[in-house]
Parts: sequence; structure tokens; C-alpha cells
Amino acid sequence: MLVTFVTQVLPKTARLRTLGMSAEIAARLRTMIQEGELPPGVRIDEKAFCDAFDVSKTPLREALKVLVAEGLVLHRQYIGYRVAPLDLDELRATFETLHGLEAHAGDLAAQRINDAALAKIERKHQAMIDAHDSGRRTDYFRINQEIHQLIVDSADNAVLSGIYATLMSKVHRARGAANADLMRWQESHEEHEAIMTALHEPGRPRLANILREHSENTAREVLRVVELTLAESGEPAARVANARRGR
Repeated sequence: MLVTFVTQVLPKTARLRTLGMSAEIAARLRTMIQEGELPPGVRIDEKAFCDAFDVSKTPLREALKVLVAEGLVLHRQYIGYRVAPLDLDELRATFETLHGLEAHAGDLAAQRINDAALAKIERKHQAMIDAHDSGRRTDYFRINQEIHQLIVDSADNAVLSGIYATLMSKVHRARGAANADLMRWQESHEEHEAIMTALHEPGRPRLANILREHSENTAREVLRVVELTLAESGEPAARVANARRGR
């Protein structure tokens, strides 16, 4: 089943033909992990990926060593490689902070956003709609992230933008896993339509609340997916129970 999945994600026309095979493999796998195509805890089937990339095990393992060093992949002798699980406590705390940042950015953006920034967000939103309508989930998710950063940037507060970008990088992989769910994908799309409506309202009085609600809905789904993944991968039950209590 994994072989079929991998070959669908990486068709033969996209297979590797460069000298820097291990670096390119690492880049491909890194993107798949960060965008949720390889969810937390999933086992990395070396044979399946060798077939998908049309390479031997040597460059694949070199790439996996890089991802192990980055903390994205775990390796255990005699067991093999798997995508590193996510820390629920850290995710929950990060999201709680992001909710406040989204709302604060909304308050400031309502007052400070200029026509050029709004036009850029509109173009990105249209690109996101196109990705949604054509089923390009990875592109949709990437543009979705860019829109959020643009809205925060439109608050015209460099410190806020920097903190937000740093925290978003911590939850990027988890958000990718949650957005792999088609139902949440549709819900997120509808919430972004509401954000755009709020951006065009006189005075933008609803923008901060809508941004916060969207952040809370995203966090709820992300934590649900990660909790389920931990339970299926056999992580300690107490850790999952603590996550439930904290939600």
C-alpha cells in the first residue's frame, strides 16, 4: 500500500537523475514530512522509497541520516526509520500563544493594512482558491501559510512578524498533517473566505475575532490528529490522556 502511495506522490517523470541524489532525496522527504504527506510516526519503508526515487539504498540512507540529525526522522537499530512524533505539550502551548498573536495582528492590521498589502493578500487568496479547486493540496497548504504571514506582516510590527514566523515554524509539520484531512481542508478554505470578507469590511471590526477562531479551529484539528497518531503508534497512554485534558 505504501509503495502505491509513494509512487503516486513521486511519479516516474519526477525521479532523481542528479549527482546530488542524497541531498535531493532529503529535500523531497523533508517537504513530504513538513507538508503532512508523511505523517508523524509513520514507518519509512526503504524499499518503497527506493522504488519511488529509482535509487539504491545508499543515497536514501544518507538522506535519512540528514533528517535524523534534523530531528524529523527517528532511527532504531533492527526496527528502521520512522517520521518523528510530535510533542503534544509543546504544540498545545505554541498554539495557545499563536491564538493571541493572530488576534493582536488582526487588531493592528485592521488599522494599518494598506492597499498594496491587501492587494497582495487578495492575489495569494486567489492562488489558494485555484489550488483548492484543482486539488493541489500541498500548494494550497503552502499558500495558506503565506497568507497568514502576510496578514500578520500587514500589522506593520516587525517584532510581532518575527515571533509569529518563529512559532509557525514549530507547528508547520503538525499543521501539514492535519490539513491532509480533506474535511478540514474544506473547512479551512471556508474560514479563509470569511477572513477575506472581514478584511474588506469598513473598519474591519470582525477581523481579530475571525483570525483567532480560525487559529483555534486549526489547533483543535491538529491536536486531534497528532493525538490519534500517538495512540496508534503506541506512545505512552498517559501522554495521550494529558493531551485530552489540556484541550
